[in-house]
Amino acid sequence: MTPSAASSGPGAPGLDIPAVTVTPGDTATTQLTVRNDSDIVEAYSLEVVGDCAAWATVEPERVSLYPGTSETVTIRLEPPRSPEVRAGEMPLGVRVLPAEHPESAHVPETTVRVREFRELRTELAPRRRRGWLRARYRLAVRNQGNTPVQVGFTPGQAGEELAFAFKPPTPKLEPGESAEVGLRVRTGKPVWFGAPVVWPFTVETTQTAQSTETTSATDAGDTAGAVEAAEAAGAELPVRAPLDAEFVQIPVFPKWLLAVLAALLALLLAWFALVRPAVRSAAKDAADKAVQARPTPAGPQTPGADGGGSASPGAQRPGAPAGSGNGGGGGGGGGTSTDGGGGRQSSQTIDVRTTAGQTKTGSYTVPKGSTFGVTDIVVANFQGDEGQLTITFGDRKITTIALETFRNQDYHWVTPITIPEGDTASIKVTCDKPGTPATGRQAAGCHEVLNVSGVLSGSARQ
Repeated sequence: MTPSAASSGPGAPGLDIPAVTVTPGDTATTQLTVRNDSDIVEAYSLEVVGDCAAWATVEPERVSLYPGTSETVTIRLEPPRSPEVRAGEMPLGVRVLPAEHPESAHVPETTVRVREFRELRTELAPRRRRGWLRARYRLAVRNQGNTPVQVGFTPGQAGEELAFAFKPPTPKLEPGESAEVGLRVRTGKPVWFGAPVVWPFTVETTQTAQSTETTSATDAGDTAGAVEAAEAAGAELPVRAPLDAEFVQIPVFPKWLLAVLAALLALLLAWFALVRPAVRSAAKDAADKAVQARPTPAGPQTPGADGGGSASPGAQRPGAPAGSGNGGGGGGGGGTSTDGGGGRQSSQTIDVRTTAGQTKTGSYTVPKGSTFGVTDIVVANFQGDEGQLTITFGDRKITTIALETFRNQDYHWVTPITIPEGDTASIKVTCDKPGTPATGRQAAGCHEVLNVSGVLSGSARQ
């Protein structure tokens, strides 16, 4: 293309540059005709200036012309396929510098139209997730084109068992801009038992052009121009192949848990069916043997007053004296006895009453010519008094008890404790604080009762 010459004065060339359209990643050329309208031989240096200088060259860069002659140079445009080369129109200038008359330098200009191109780079990570009901993924999107686009996502899954959610759903990206989009995948029903279920799915990325600029494909068969026209009209275009991913739905209860539950159930059944009955039977047998092996106190038994029962040592109820004995200072109480072949069963009650802060003793003396073999004693603190109680047989101290620790207490011996004639079975009471009987009013003094049972042998009679 040769433009018409224009007179520019002495030493100035005639210059004109037609407009040009170029697609990033391709090459386009235009021409500039330089004519020497001066009357001397002139050399001209040519240099591209402006926004296109980084990817435009002039061939040749220097020409020498006789007066009245011209030469056509080629301007080659090779914009890279990069977001930095924005779509649209930009000026192109070529500075023509005469060697003899540098003051006559000229910069002819034209317009370069850079076509739009779409290129999105999308990555889905991770490609495989595990979960009970849902999983999260990350989509990284970068606009590698030279025009703003609205990015959309279209998920796909064969059986439509999965639900998808994108956040944000449709980001807008400027050339060179990146964004991250969260993807949440969810299934409707859990898997309770068994093997994991694999759900494959795809994500297709689409882009919608934000430019309203119309591109006309002037050249015959210009497919790229037709595509650009469709994009400029706002049509959604798919980007590369869909991205593949998987959601692995794991069961709520794994296989090993089922095995553990089965083992526990088997152990429970074995316990209730086999072990527990055997343990209870063994415990019952041991208890029966212990009861049968316990000896009974020595001494004959005779029919009771009612003609049908049998008397045994300490047959009275604890705390309920068989006889009565008032003895304000702690005297001996009454007693009962039953004759036997080698002695008689005898029971004696000792009743002691004291006031707070005092110590008193009550006793029973074994009659002359007799021996008392004690097998059972019952001591009663029916008021709940506080203090101390000591039981003595002859010169032997049997026990000392704190009153506040009991209400009724009984002791039994397989081998009787022998008290010879003239010795005593005594109870010594120290009253710290009278208790409160069932009446609900605090008693005036302490009141303790000791019942001694055993075999009274010898000739003495009570």
